[in-house]
Amino acid sequence: MPISIVLWLLAGLLAAVVLAVLALMLATWRIAAKAEGLVPPCGKFIEIDGNRIHYVEEGEGRPIVFVHGLGAQLHHFRHTMFGRFGPGYRLIALDRPGSGYSVRARGATGRLPEQADIVRRFIEELRLERPLVVGHSLGGAIALALATGHPTAISGIALLSPLTHLEARIRQRFDLLYVPSPLLRRVLAYTVAIPLSLRYARPTLRFIFAPQAVPADYMVAGGGWLGLRPSHYFATSADVVAVERDLGEIERRYRDIAMPSGILFGTSDQVIGEAVHGEPMLDKIAGLDFERVEGLGHMPQFVEPERVVAFIQRVAMRAFAVAH
Repeated sequence: MPISIVLWLLAGLLAAVVLAVLALMLATWRIAAKAEGLVPPCGKFIEIDGNRIHYVEEGEGRPIVFVHGLGAQLHHFRHTMFGRFGPGYRLIALDRPGSGYSVRARGATGRLPEQADIVRRFIEELRLERPLVVGHSLGGAIALALATGHPTAISGIALLSPLTHLEARIRQRFDLLYVPSPLLRRVLAYTVAIPLSLRYARPTLRFIFAPQAVPADYMVAGGGWLGLRPSHYFATSADVVAVERDLGEIERRYRDIAMPSGILFGTSDQVIGEAVHGEPMLDKIAGLDFERVEGLGHMPQFVEPERVVAFIQRVAMRAFAVAH
C-alpha cells in the first residue's frame, strides 16, 4: 500500500511538471507570435554561407553598414538614424545571424571572427565598395574583428559604446544569458526564458538606457518585442558565451588598425564602462576620433541621434577620402 501511494505521488508530480512545461511553452509561443505581429519583417533577405540575413537599406551613394549590439536588431539604427543623413549615403542595417529575422546557420557558434566574416561576405554579396562600418556595443567588437581580420574590405569604423576589452563584470551583468550548454540554452529558450524576459523587460530596459529614460515607442518602433522570441534568446546567449573566446586575441591587434576610426562613448554608460572600453583605445588606434559625451548612457542613437549622425559623418568623411 505505501509503495502504491508513493507511485501515485510521483506520477502526480510528473504530471504537474509536464503541465508546467507545456504552459511555459504555450506562453512562449504566444509572446513570440505577438512580437512577430507587432514587428514584422521590413526588409530583404540574402543567403550568406547558410545564414539567412535580413537587412534594410536606404539612399544612394557611399555605403555605410550598421551592426547592432547584443540582443538587439536593425531597428536600433533604422528607427533612430535612417532619414537623418541627407543625400550621398547608402545606409544598410542588418540583423546579425540569429537576431531579429536573420537565421543563424546550423552549427554556427556566434564567435566574433565568424560574425565578422559574415559581415565581410555580406559586403561582397551586396557589392559594396569598402563601406564604413558602424558598430554599437557588441557590434563594435564585431567591427573591430572586421578591421583587424579583413582590413581591405572596409574603409573605416565608427563605434558607438563599443565592447572592446575582456572584463569579468560584463559577464556578471549578463549571468542569466551565460549558458554554455547549447542543449540547456535551447530548453530555456522554449520554456522559461521568454516569459521571464517579458516579466523583467521594464527593469532590464531601464538599466540599458540609464540614466536616460526608455523611449515610449521602443518596444514596437525600436523593435524591442523581437527580443522576446526563442531564436533570439538562443542567439543572444550564444553571443555572450562566444565573446570570451576571441575578444582577448582581437584586443592584441588593435594597434594594427590603420584605417580612419572613431569612438563615441557616454560617461554614464552603465552597461559598458567608458573608462575601461573607451579611453584606453586612444593609446591603441593611431588618429582615433574619440568623442566623450558627459552624462550619456549606453544608447546614444536613441538619445542623441543628431550627435551620432554628425559623428558618423565626420568619420565617414575621413574614411571615404582615404578610400579614394
